[in-house]
Amino acid sequence: MGSYRLRRVIAVLVLLIIAAVPLSKTALELPTLEEVIASNRDDSSDVPASLAVLEVKGRAPKTGYERSEFGNGWSSSAGCDTRNRILARDLTDIISYDGCKVDQGTLDDPYTGTTMAFVRGETTSDDVQIDHVVALSNAWQTGAQQLSYERRVIFSNDPLNLMAVSGPANEQKSDSDAATWLPANKSFRCTYINRQVSVKAKYDLWVTVAERDAMARVLDSCKTTA
Repeated sequence: MGSYRLRRVIAVLVLLIIAAVPLSKTALELPTLEEVIASNRDDSSDVPASLAVLEVKGRAPKTGYERSEFGNGWSSSAGCDTRNRILARDLTDIISYDGCKVDQGTLDDPYTGTTMAFVRGETTSDDVQIDHVVALSNAWQTGAQQLSYERRVIFSNDPLNLMAVSGPANEQKSDSDAATWLPANKSFRCTYINRQVSVKAKYDLWVTVAERDAMARVLDSCKTTA
């Protein structure tokens, strides 16, 4: 094969490889650090007027679920990743040596109602974790697998669906929905369910019958304590 023809074959192969890469897997535009910090993790202003806006269906199979379906870890832009943006929003008394990574801070944990210190380190960073209020696995089984890859990455990094919480509480929750897990801090349950409803409505996700009934019980209790 002549060198000219070989170069043409290589060029065609390169173009085919480029064409095979999903165009949806583009760089994600995250909100600025200032915008994230200005948002309020407890803000329920975007919550739909009623739980009835959510479709009720059975849980889809978990087949095909991988964390990587929602992006390869936290997305980053302008030199700062989502985890540190949420830590900067939710913690107080923050110390950051580079303007992004939160090295120390204090968390008023919404899930347990306790106050805890955060110190960055190999054995201490996981004491405070960033929870997906609507767990990724739950989202996958209630409609997210029908979303584009890019939309799932946005979902995974959306400040509306993220909160800094106690690591042990987050691990206890795992991928549970409202029917199988609620925060031990009862005073936060209304905000927690409001946020789940808001997130599911924003991304056109559905709820199971058991999940809807559990949400309804919490929201009914909110009316009596308001």
